[in-house]
Amino acid sequence: MLHKKYRQYPIVKDFKREWPNNAINHAPIYCSVDLRDGNQALINPLNIEQKLKYFQVLVGMGFKHIEVSYPSASDTDFNFTRKLIEEDLVPDDVYVQVLIPARKELIDRSVEAMRGVKKGIFHLYNPTSEFQREVVFKKSDQQIIDMAVESMKHLMEKTKDFDGEVFYEYTPESFSQTDLEFAVKICNEVIKTVQPTPNKKLIINLPNTLEACMPNIYADRVEWMCKRLRSRESLIVSVHPHNDRGTSVASAEMAVLAGANRVEGTLFGNGERAGNLDLVNFAFNIYSQGIDPKLDLEHIDEVKDFFENITQIQTHSRHPYVGDMIFTAFSGGHQDAIKKGFDHYKQTDKKVWGVPYLPIDPKDIKRGYEKVVRINSQSGKGGADFIISEFFGKKMSKEEARKFGKIVKSESDKKAKELTSEEIIALYKKMMVS
Repeated sequence: MLHKKYRQYPIVKDFKREWPNNAINHAPIYCSVDLRDGNQALINPLNIEQKLKYFQVLVGMGFKHIEVSYPSASDTDFNFTRKLIEEDLVPDDVYVQVLIPARKELIDRSVEAMRGVKKGIFHLYNPTSEFQREVVFKKSDQQIIDMAVESMKHLMEKTKDFDGEVFYEYTPESFSQTDLEFAVKICNEVIKTVQPTPNKKLIINLPNTLEACMPNIYADRVEWMCKRLRSRESLIVSVHPHNDRGTSVASAEMAVLAGANRVEGTLFGNGERAGNLDLVNFAFNIYSQGIDPKLDLEHIDEVKDFFENITQIQTHSRHPYVGDMIFTAFSGGHQDAIKKGFDHYKQTDKKVWGVPYLPIDPKDIKRGYEKVVRINSQSGKGGADFIISEFFGKKMSKEEARKFGKIVKSESDKKAKELTSEEIIALYKKMMVS
């Protein structure tokens, strides 16, 4: 492995960062890109009927910005967009978004797909990294800026007669690999072109197109941009973190601290390569801090079942908050603390959750406590005591719990497997009559 062929990502120099002193105290705007970024990452992309079902699930969860398609990329995307609009399938408070490359003929096709939309976001992008400017497009810096500006002018001209609400979003598509001075220059030229106002804002999206830096550096870059973008009060600064380094959630959280108002991502992080920002993980993180996540997470297991069925992608059993085993403890020490935590929570009628090893109450997502403590050879008396107390309704003395813990551990060791609640209760009954 030749690590010397890789270069360390540059830090933002001579910059007084303020974001470490900030706190997240409300949810950002969420934009689901499941039907675009998520869909393009599937082995078998969704058909129109599947996309409609997925769209309805997203609406049901409370998403207000949903990127539904890349209309110039395929007839399926174009026709799905038309179906949503022509059949009036979009709730009045939901903005549908389409992704558009900076080419006039593709802009025209995308505008045609959105004609008649009530609330639409036209998401224009062009690549901006040095490699793409010089190698892929073979254009000068000014030519790349002209591409963005002229494309935005063309888009605005083509949509000026729309009756519905029209908003524009601009993305320097390879922001994570773009020099900051060039990134702010091209964004400011687009801002000058659109001339947004506080009542008609422009979305400037700063993607971690390829996650190549630590989350704190991404936050520095976002804050650096926020302090230098024109008409900041007339902008919604959006971020679109990918997960190539496995830190997209941290990148998104720090970006919000740094001034981002909006995050783009997908359910459970589905997306190309290592995936997109996991909006479920992000929203639950906010919820666990006592903040309204602005998404309906109560029925997340139903959403997970739908997602797995329609995408054929299984959610990891240790996925934060929603994995099948996320609330499960086998360790004796953990089980003892959980048992005492539950008892204290119930006895004191506390209003603030504080049970050890459980970030949220499983009942918040309609799960019972039967999977919280599971018994194997690593378990102790506390786990066995919890099972008897919670599912058999009997309270053991300390001496009984100590004796019973040894019985359960011996049985699990002998069978070399996890014991079910029924097996544990049977052992308890046997102990009490012996």
